[in-house]
Amino acid sequence: MSQMALACDADISARHLSFLESGRSKPSRQMLLHLAACLDVPLRDRNLLLAAAGFAPAFEERAYGEAALDAIRRSVEMMLAAHDPNPALAVDRHWTMLASNRAVAQLVAGADHSLLRPPVNVLRLMLHPAGLAPRILNLSQWRAHIIARLRRQIDLGGDPVLMDLLEEVRDYPAPRGGALPESGGGQSTIAVPFQLATIEGVLSFFSTCTVFGTPVDITVSELAIEAFLPADPATAEMMRRVSQPTVAREEVSAFKMWHGS
Repeated sequence: MSQMALACDADISARHLSFLESGRSKPSRQMLLHLAACLDVPLRDRNLLLAAAGFAPAFEERAYGEAALDAIRRSVEMMLAAHDPNPALAVDRHWTMLASNRAVAQLVAGADHSLLRPPVNVLRLMLHPAGLAPRILNLSQWRAHIIARLRRQIDLGGDPVLMDLLEEVRDYPAPRGGALPESGGGQSTIAVPFQLATIEGVLSFFSTCTVFGTPVDITVSELAIEAFLPADPATAEMMRRVSQPTVAREEVSAFKMWHGS
């Protein structure tokens, strides 16, 4: 964002903004928070900005399991349950799974137990050779999508944990092939689908990401719900079928047998 654009967004003069940038004027705590909001700086980094200027932090960071976040957890669980029979899960800023619905368990049942042991990292579970990677038909495209999202997160906050995760993911064996499989309907021209091979056929999903719109807690601001929507009628029908309790148990057992788990 240019200086003039920021001054307009912040409703201050370009001259005053220039003085703040050059150090000729010292910003108040309120002005720092105002400018950080205009620049959409993450809450975690706003605290760092305040500390660098000699001010106390403005935003708390509570653990996801704390009583203070009971209403948030209930909301997340309600959203995940409402998304059944399609997969949906909640993750923190490091892609650690915080909660998931029943459909997620059906899809990951064949992964190595070491990847399913808490804390579960969703990106590792998806892209590790012992995870879902061997069953992702468009692994090249999906891997590129995941890496691009990681890069954006790192560019925004410079998180060292995410940097290490990116290096780890990039070191996994390179997927073979580069083209999307033929799936009909021209869906590859709309968005990159998540295409997973199962014993019942190919499941194809579009992914979505939901975040809280007005968080004032760091944990809540970094929480995201990753949900998957059927990209074709066959996927929608299969997910409806396996959502039945008896069928779902048989499906999970079949996935385990298929992968030798």
